[in-house]
Amino acid sequence: MPQSVYIHIPFCTNKCFYCDFNSFVTQNPQLVWDYLEALKQEMKLTFANRTMQPIKTIFVGGGTPTFLDLGQMRSFLETVQQYLGKHLAPDLEFTMEANPGTTDVEKLRLMRELGVNRLSFGVQSFDNALLKRLGRIHDTDDVYRSVENARAAGFENISIDLMFGLPDQTMEIFRQTLDKAFALGTTHFSAYSLKVEENTLFHTLYQKDQLPLPSEETELEMYLLLIEEMEKQGYHQYEISNFAKPGCESKHNKTYWLNNEYDGLGAGAHGYVNGRRHVNAGPLPIYLQMCKEGLPRVDEFEVPREDAMEEQMILGLRLSEGVDLGRFAKRFGADAREVFGEVIREEIEKGMLEEQGGFLRLTRKGLPLGNEVFARFLR
Repeated sequence: MPQSVYIHIPFCTNKCFYCDFNSFVTQNPQLVWDYLEALKQEMKLTFANRTMQPIKTIFVGGGTPTFLDLGQMRSFLETVQQYLGKHLAPDLEFTMEANPGTTDVEKLRLMRELGVNRLSFGVQSFDNALLKRLGRIHDTDDVYRSVENARAAGFENISIDLMFGLPDQTMEIFRQTLDKAFALGTTHFSAYSLKVEENTLFHTLYQKDQLPLPSEETELEMYLLLIEEMEKQGYHQYEISNFAKPGCESKHNKTYWLNNEYDGLGAGAHGYVNGRRHVNAGPLPIYLQMCKEGLPRVDEFEVPREDAMEEQMILGLRLSEGVDLGRFAKRFGADAREVFGEVIREEIEKGMLEEQGGFLRLTRKGLPLGNEVFARFLR
């Protein structure tokens, strides 16, 4: 049974130009209340008659979970306590994503009182012109204020999301963003290169040749600079895009990379329980209606053994420690070196993979080319 829970809050004040997540802009408070009621029904049906394992991680993502006003936030977190409260592990990691500018001290204190103990701020850049370019509604002053408020409310474990490979972003702009980010002294960073996704404003601009992105060489330089600077500042790169002070790695995200099971709740959420993956309805009217009648599932399927083995390799290789070969053998009753023999041999010869202490992992050379290596494990 899963020991991790993901909960999706799909509301935003506006849609960022690069975002293809299941999120909705609304000024209608009643719609938010209706959603929280539907979420409560889904929790009830999911957890009411189940033999529970201790819950070790909860992650509330979005959208913008801190879009909820004080009353909505209280109601939501009380629902979480109602259905999961007595199953929470003593060392629970309870993360909520937050947008700078949507977190006053009062709201943050309430979140802290009702169990949230880790925050992940979607900062993306410390360059105000670039933030505008991305369609973000905050500026750098909001970031400083938000982190200050979070500390005042008792949060010590704070993560920041950054992006690179952005339109008109130069090495110098990215270097300044890193310097300003480090000055905040947070415990964790996630840093991702921009992916131009379909159904986003950026995709439309890209197709019209109106999105001046840095070259692939510059983007690679940014990534290598990121790794180098994080190391200098004492942040350990424990996953391709994630860096942490010792002991502050995201336990929830490691659930995904270790290919462990988790519950997924909310509109458009995915879950992985008892060897089966499920997908919830994404559009709000359909999700709301389905929750009145039962679970809001639009798809559910058994993961075939071969697929599970591929996933174990691809996800595990994202971690700096790599894939635990002993754990793989125990889980599947097979040796990864035999199942994927030729691929592993070739990638080791090319200098992309190495085996060390019972783990198979990307080399320093393989790190920036991870996606190419992962693709080799797909049949």
